[in-house]
Amino acid sequence: MKKAACLVFILILIYNAKAQNKYWISFSDKSGVSFDAHAYFNERAISQRIDNNISLSDSTDFPINPLYLSKIFQNSDSASWSSRWLNGVAVFTSPEKIKTISGFYFVKEIFAMTSIVKQCSNSDIPISKINSKDLALLHFQTQRMQGDSFVMHKLDGSGIRIAVFDVGFPDVDKNPAFAHLRDGKKIVATYDFIKHTENVYKSHWHGTATLSCIGGKIDSVNIGLATGAEFFLARTEKSISEVYSEEENWLAAAEWADRQGVNIISSSLGYTNRRYFNNQMDGHTSLVSRAATIAASKGILVINAAGNEGGDSWHTIDTPGDADSVLTVGGTDPTTDMHIYFSSFGPTSDGRLKPNVCAVADAIAARSKGLSEVTGTSFSAPLVAGFAACAWQSHRKWSNMDLFNAIEKSSHLYPYFDYAHGFGIPQAGKILAEAAITEPTFDFVAINNEVKIILREKFSYSEEETLLGYNARRNFYYKVEDKDGKMKNYSVLLADRKEMLHVFTEDFQPGDILTVHFEGYTNTLDFPQEIK
Repeated sequence: MKKAACLVFILILIYNAKAQNKYWISFSDKSGVSFDAHAYFNERAISQRIDNNISLSDSTDFPINPLYLSKIFQNSDSASWSSRWLNGVAVFTSPEKIKTISGFYFVKEIFAMTSIVKQCSNSDIPISKINSKDLALLHFQTQRMQGDSFVMHKLDGSGIRIAVFDVGFPDVDKNPAFAHLRDGKKIVATYDFIKHTENVYKSHWHGTATLSCIGGKIDSVNIGLATGAEFFLARTEKSISEVYSEEENWLAAAEWADRQGVNIISSSLGYTNRRYFNNQMDGHTSLVSRAATIAASKGILVINAAGNEGGDSWHTIDTPGDADSVLTVGGTDPTTDMHIYFSSFGPTSDGRLKPNVCAVADAIAARSKGLSEVTGTSFSAPLVAGFAACAWQSHRKWSNMDLFNAIEKSSHLYPYFDYAHGFGIPQAGKILAEAAITEPTFDFVAINNEVKIILREKFSYSEEETLLGYNARRNFYYKVEDKDGKMKNYSVLLADRKEMLHVFTEDFQPGDILTVHFEGYTNTLDFPQEIK
């Protein structure tokens, strides 16, 4: 009897799986609808659009034609989120009914939305009592971005609105790391896009940790830099699964944030081989990358983690980090100041630079029960989001893309970049125009068919200059690109000798470019070349 019951149950599951699939349906137009921007957006969003010359009558903000939705719902079992931006809706229906839907004149595109369940994992080490090593890391994660310069200028993200998309924010309503946000009424709005309630103070601690890396504070020590910003907390993820609906939730949360006049979206979420192939990381294939691109067009700076697949077969960045208008953040190891082994690599599948910048990916963060040492680009991205809020506060007339470009140019490797570090770690001093003029730190020395890269005497390595622990190590970066700008190889070395690199010109192809960066100075060498 038990075996028979199990068999019947399995057959029911198979039948339901066949009978009810999930599809995204896009519509061809928005004809016949009306839209009142002042009724749809709040006053903050309206003023930001006016200040940034963004249209108040953009068709992407118009509602979906209700007649279209009615016809779809008549041929569906149930519906999920609909999107004004993408002019579409997700529905559950049968393959037979989807054939009927495909024949409607107003249907532009249909694609199946697969749902694959996986166990969610995060690395953390609970801290019962913070010690000197933990405190050093806590200081370093903001000071590596020269956070003291922002503090000195009283820049804490005040006036900037940040939406955080994550799996939940348990105990943020009582954790002492967020007391200053609660006391200052800085948590403006919350919404759970899974349960359709305003209570987000539940589920997994991951969101609590990412929020702390943006604006948390322990006593007088900043966990993140934007301790004065206003926050909008959105639960878009389930804690033990990764299903297609989470991209829909991300899209719905982005539209919600836009209506609230949010300036920055900080997302430590990404979607990879559970749903896509590497060649689809092109910035416009996934639902979530399209959503992020539209969010950027609305004047929002979208910041997303690069992902933690650098050490496995996926290797490359996640979506929506593949989107061109998303500031994608890779991770560094605080003990080496170099790419941390798990941080996902660029470029995108269509050859664009990713990640854009990087930050510490081994950090101290708040969680529901105290502090933890946490690892992942999930924490690099919010650290940069806090930096971005302070930078924007200092230059309020910048557009989101002005800020995007300024953050790249402020990074410690700029104009050097590679597919592991992007342009490097953002630096507050450059944002505030405090950075000193860079002098040459090395020379190219050519003899016949050989080229040596020699550190100048004052920058040469000495035992006393070896930085240990959580300090910026003296790294020597170099890369080789072909005549079309395609990166052939790149590497990072510890600057522990005077002659850092020795190459033979015969190993290069005509048009190859060698780029070297050390201690803020970048120089290039073209091949074939002649140095005197």
